[in-house]
Amino acid sequence: MFYPQQSPAISHKHPNHHDQSPWGRTHHPVLGPPGSQNIGPPPASPGYALYTNGSVNPMQHHPGHPLPHTPMTHHQHHNSLSHYPSPPNGHIHNQHMGQASPGSAASQIITPHWQQQLLKCEMIRSSRSPHHRARASAMASRSVTKSAILITNPNHVKPNNGTDVPDAASKDSGTSTASSTPAPTTASESSPVSSNSAPNHPSATVAPIAEAPRPTAGPPENTWNSLDMGGVNLKTIPHNSGLFTFTFLINLYLNHNSLAAIPQEISKLRHLELLDLSGNALTTVPPEMGMLTQLKELYLFDNQITTLPPELGSLHQLQTLGIEGNPLDASLKGMIQKDGTPALISYLRDTCPMPLPPPQRAWKNVISPAEREALANDPHTETFSVLCYNILCEKYATEKLYGYTPSWALSWDYRKELILTEVMNYDADFLCLQEVDIAQYEDYFVKHLQAQDYEGIYYPKSRYKTMSDVERRQVDGCATFYKANKYQLVERQLIEFSTVAMQRPDFKKTDDMFNRVLGKDHIAVTCLFENKKTGTRVIVANAHIHWDPNFRDVKLVQVALLVEEVEKIAAHFSKLPPRPPISFDDQSSPSRPLPTYSDGTKIPTIICGDFNSIPSSGVWEFLSTGSVPPDHPDFMSHLYGKYTTEGPRHRLNLKSAYAAAGEISLTNYTPRFQGVVDYIWYSASNLSVNAVLGETDKGYLEKVVGFPNAHFPSDHVCLVSEFRVKPIRDTLPPPSTIPTPNGMHS
Repeated sequence: MFYPQQSPAISHKHPNHHDQSPWGRTHHPVLGPPGSQNIGPPPASPGYALYTNGSVNPMQHHPGHPLPHTPMTHHQHHNSLSHYPSPPNGHIHNQHMGQASPGSAASQIITPHWQQQLLKCEMIRSSRSPHHRARASAMASRSVTKSAILITNPNHVKPNNGTDVPDAASKDSGTSTASSTPAPTTASESSPVSSNSAPNHPSATVAPIAEAPRPTAGPPENTWNSLDMGGVNLKTIPHNSGLFTFTFLINLYLNHNSLAAIPQEISKLRHLELLDLSGNALTTVPPEMGMLTQLKELYLFDNQITTLPPELGSLHQLQTLGIEGNPLDASLKGMIQKDGTPALISYLRDTCPMPLPPPQRAWKNVISPAEREALANDPHTETFSVLCYNILCEKYATEKLYGYTPSWALSWDYRKELILTEVMNYDADFLCLQEVDIAQYEDYFVKHLQAQDYEGIYYPKSRYKTMSDVERRQVDGCATFYKANKYQLVERQLIEFSTVAMQRPDFKKTDDMFNRVLGKDHIAVTCLFENKKTGTRVIVANAHIHWDPNFRDVKLVQVALLVEEVEKIAAHFSKLPPRPPISFDDQSSPSRPLPTYSDGTKIPTIICGDFNSIPSSGVWEFLSTGSVPPDHPDFMSHLYGKYTTEGPRHRLNLKSAYAAAGEISLTNYTPRFQGVVDYIWYSASNLSVNAVLGETDKGYLEKVVGFPNAHFPSDHVCLVSEFRVKPIRDTLPPPSTIPTPNGMHS
């Protein structure tokens, strides 16, 4: 690279002392030359004087000479002079405050937000040569000699990389932006590249509640994550450009080209943290850019942009929105000048029009229409439905964790109506809700659901025992509602995992149990029901498992303890004598004998909830297969008695209800995590799946950054499944030999 004698910045700092031009004198780099007025147009930015389309400006061979004002060939600057910052109203005009110039400190007050904007603008303008960042980075990597000896902390323990995710969040530890061979970064890149963890919902923190970060999937691994296409005179980027397949990109530089538009496909680069579009001919930016929720730096300096799409309000992590040098609407520009980028983003977010609602979720039938008709004609067919829903507790729904959600859509008063409407519309026999705090349960859900003939059972997390009456009302827990006209509650039982762990003899001498399990106050609520008409018994367990992927061992232990307790409860339930059915009229008397159960595995069992575990986890393997080996990776080499010497096992023959219809693609949807963490498990020996509630429309999901939003009141979606009870005889011979009423096999 050729530099003429000195950098223009040096000529600016050390002018020729014989030069009497007021523009050559030393002055404040931001406020401009004080006391100057009516002296003609100021010079162009020093950064632009060096290059014109990549060539050297001959006027720069004599740094002591005054710099003439030369118009740019590709675009005009609007109030963007380097020593002549635009006043707050966006127009240059005479100030009547003595003889002060428009750029003097006496004529205007520049806030720290705007000062930072101008400094970054100057930095970008000085980076207009072809591939400036890439060459600067390469030069820096060659010139630095690593002569120092790296000293590390010998006591530092690396965190384990988990395969699970917490709810998302719901409830999103940080994602590493570095690849296995990280590319060097320049000083200008260091700030935006260093990525702090994106906070998400700590669905089950121990009191006092701490808003802990949530580990989520990062960008695809690659040996490089920055691409510099700046200053190469690009005129257009086609919609099918290979650029949009580089989903691993973190930094993208398209500055100082001749681009008149940016394709909406830019939204595919979801891991971008820095995007530089400065120095082009843009008149607008696509609304789809609001999908880039990881952006921290977005530079739009020196374009022709007059307004911004409200969809940019979802860029809740944005630290700098560079708008200087644009004829931007004065009110929008004023927000940044006065209060900075976050204020403008909040305004755009809360004033963004509500998107079109998604299509209704359709039911997915597991059985054919002929089978359903045959079952409907069989008087002995017994069905029931289960809804499972993490509703996002009011205390966790904060702007810090869900900054992409409009404040009005995040408020409990708005969300509670959507939650209740959705729950009541599905009219399920059993409602299993997680993250319901005491106040919500007592003051809202009980009141409204009782009117629909529901009765409820509720237990908060264990921490409520140590709190005052006021504080404990904000502690969340699990609530189970049931149709009182159809089922009778026989017994209910709270399962506190830490308490159950303390009672196990093989856990008492385990340090890992004290250090890792006992500090978590997660619970499950188990209820035993009988059908009032048929006498059929049903066990429903509603659970909320720990969220942190660095405690995968705790998740697995909690679920193993849960299933073990359910087996004990089922064994006890099977020994109770059958109760006489409740007859509502003469026709409601059962036409077959009341069922009896030889052991607990014969009782229809549902275990559902937020398990904070993906389908590749040890939790999913244990529930679906009935066992995991004692050395399973999710135990993380910790010791938990028989669990890590023999391996946990169960005999409930559990299956995921949604697996019967093709597993759902997501139950939790946030910008940094989309996946399955909630499940409805059923005992396949005595239950079959008729249908499940289908997925959210994929076209809708492609246009929203995450939940909650105007249409989805939680970061989770609710799951609903309809089951049919297999007659007792069906549990004895192999299922393939049992004829069903229409001649098909069950």
